[in-house]
Amino acid sequence: MNTIKTSTEKIAVVLFQLGGPDSLDAVEPFLLNLFRDPDIIDFPFAWLAREPLARFIVSKRLEKVKEHYSEIGGKSPIRELTERQATLLEKQLQFSFPELKVFVAMRYWKPTTEETVLKIKKEKFDKIILLPLYPQFSFTTTSSSINEWNRQIQKHGLNTPSLLIEYFYTSELYIQSLVERISDKMQLFNDVGEENVQLVFSAHGVPVSIIKKGDRYQQHIEDTVHLILEKGNWKSPHHLCYQSKVGPMKWLQPSLDTTIRKFGLEKKDNLLIVPVAFVTDHIETLHEINIETREHAKHLGVTRFEMTQGLNDSHTFICALTELVNTKIAA
Repeated sequence: MNTIKTSTEKIAVVLFQLGGPDSLDAVEPFLLNLFRDPDIIDFPFAWLAREPLARFIVSKRLEKVKEHYSEIGGKSPIRELTERQATLLEKQLQFSFPELKVFVAMRYWKPTTEETVLKIKKEKFDKIILLPLYPQFSFTTTSSSINEWNRQIQKHGLNTPSLLIEYFYTSELYIQSLVERISDKMQLFNDVGEENVQLVFSAHGVPVSIIKKGDRYQQHIEDTVHLILEKGNWKSPHHLCYQSKVGPMKWLQPSLDTTIRKFGLEKKDNLLIVPVAFVTDHIETLHEINIETREHAKHLGVTRFEMTQGLNDSHTFICALTELVNTKIAA
């Protein structure tokens, strides 16, 4: 009989996410934290203008954003969903590492990175695995979270050795988890056939200026779509677009809005939207896609509109994270 080898090594795994407001009152401070981030707002002498600029942007967006959160239940579900992922991941990993614990660190809301650093420091771990829940690397997500982590461990004197999983879009199990979500929804179109379904991959956009500085995000997104299509082997025409543009800067194109408008003009129906850069449902999926974009599509005459569910507590996705952590520990 095979036995599971266990280790007494005390390991902390930190899952990084952007976070989201846990009430309507939290929307304003959450947005201020977001737009104060030097990895989001950066230009010459930005340190002088960042605070007033953040307050100006938030003042212009606050009421609309609060309305959007009201329409999805009055808060973001990202904390609950991420903590659910952490619980499932910890359970899987503890078969081999009984002393292992999984923590969540949110970039712009609670539990904050600082709170998580203080918890980990109290428990005196032997090793820390840093796992940003951003499948594709970007300065605006991965780097921002790790920069904040480094600021906080320096501030609080946490010197435990750590290992970073920088991205994981190449994980076969991660790709499989997305393929499963798409295949589940594709069944709703059995009456028209895969070849008549427009498979639309939507990723959170970033300014083109960030890509020009060497950000690998766009390439990682394109590679992700290629891997999904290769594994899924559907007959559907596919499209890649970007969403969530903020401000006047040039962002990655085409936009989700432009793509939907094109389908309306071409009288194309049967849309299946795949949020390809997110691992949980939150405001960008539940409202921007499933409410705003759905209404836009309906107005343009598109009558069949579906969106894949976030990975959330997908067993295959949790297995992907487990494999990533085990591989990093063994390295």
